[in-house]
Formats: sequence, structure tokens, C-alpha cells
Amino acid sequence: MSGHSVTIPDDRAFASFKAECLCEESWTVTYNKGNITVFSQGLEEGKSVHKIKCRMVCKDVSADIMYDVLHDIDYRRKWDTNVIETFDIGKLTVNADVGYYSWKCPKPLRNRDVITLRSWLQIGKDYMIMNYSVKHPKYPPKKDMVRAVSIQTGYLIQSQGPNHCSLTYMAQVDPRGSLPKWVVNKSSHFLAPRAMKKIGKVCLKYSEWKQRHNPGFKPWLYPEQTTLPSIPLSELSIQHAESLENIDESSLAETHDREDSD
Repeated sequence: MSGHSVTIPDDRAFASFKAECLCEESWTVTYNKGNITVFSQGLEEGKSVHKIKCRMVCKDVSADIMYDVLHDIDYRRKWDTNVIETFDIGKLTVNADVGYYSWKCPKPLRNRDVITLRSWLQIGKDYMIMNYSVKHPKYPPKKDMVRAVSIQTGYLIQSQGPNHCSLTYMAQVDPRGSLPKWVVNKSSHFLAPRAMKKIGKVCLKYSEWKQRHNPGFKPWLYPEQTTLPSIPLSELSIQHAESLENIDESSLAETHDREDSD
């Protein structure tokens, strides 16, 4: 999202996001195996902005289950092994909120975090969730993290039948640092496909898990259920990458650990 003031995405923004998710022009296929395809754009060593797109076809998961899984922050804490900390900060409208997410980066890189404005919309058989980085006065960058910038990141879920859907994940991120080539390659050839496979697997277990964990609580579908405090848009500002620390990690060598043997 460009511009100088924080805005909540409108229908045109969602339509544009969907079109970009479905477009294959100017994208390069970097991985294509089984039901998962990974595309990249401008993934070059030394480039500050990394754009990646992953598509997965799930023949045993419905679109609404996939949508619930991607929204459910309590379930994410259980299955997302990359997460360090994630929480919602406050709501803006019935379909927009602000949240914090920090994640582990491949060793020996420093870990990253983001504050994002997230919005979601269902139109017919399409479900969309997208976010971009904002600044919140109570959550400045932390000393032990690198504050990354999500220029635009999100998910498009398309129903293909009662128990059949496709998921497209698209991320345009500035990781605030010169990343080594092995990280760029690892993202598109290994980490992204692994993350998509993981989402597919955890979708199959969600209904059973949800039955035991506050089954009726789905504020992304029923906004009246939310317990988040309302925050005014005026509290937020655009997170410009230039104002954040930029670190050079391009010379760091990869360290192998057991996490990679998934």
C-alpha cells in the first residue's frame, strides 16, 4: 500500500490483489512439484524487496476451513513452528485489525517482526486476507529483532467444490537487510513449499481441534464476538522501510540444524 496515510483497503484494493495472485506474466516459476507451485519476481541477491507467490491445490480441504485456519490465531500458535510471538493489538472495523507477528529466520540471520494492518473479505467463492506494515506508537522496533516491512502480503482462497480449494499466498516484503543468496534460494525452493504443505496438513486437523477449543468463537466471521479494543486510524502511520535499520547479512554462511529435516 502506497501513500502517506493509513487506509483500510477497499473493494478495488482486493480486486487488484486477486488479479495479481492469479496473474502469471512477469513471474518466474522456481518450484513446481505435486500440488504446489512457487513463483518469484525480482528475487535477486542484494535486492531489497522480495516478491514471492505460492499456489497450492487442496483436494481434501474446503475453502471455509482453510479461511478459518489462516485466521485463527490460537491455532496458529499451535502449528506455526516459525512463530516467536503473535497477538492482535486492536480492531479498526468489522473486517480490519492491527497485529504483531515475529518469526524465526534461518540461522544465523537475526529474527524479524512486523506490525501489520490486516483486512479480509469474502466475495462469492473467493476468500481474501491481506496486510501491509504500519507503525503503532506502543510497539516500536525491538533491540533483538529486525523490523521487516510487508509492502503487501496476503492469501487468496478459491473454492473448487465442497471439499476442494486452491490457496495462493503472495508476499512482497522488505526484510530490511542484504540477504545472502542461499537465503533467497532457500525461501523459494524449500521454505515456501514446506510452509504450504504444513498449512494443508493442519487444515485436516482443524475441525477436531476447534471442537475442543472454543468452537463457536470465530470473530473473523462474527465480528460481534471480538473482544479487541477499537483503535482509531489516527494512531497508526505508514511504516516506511527507509526509517528502519538496514543490516548487511549477505556474507553470512548457512548453519544446518535439525529444523531443516522436515
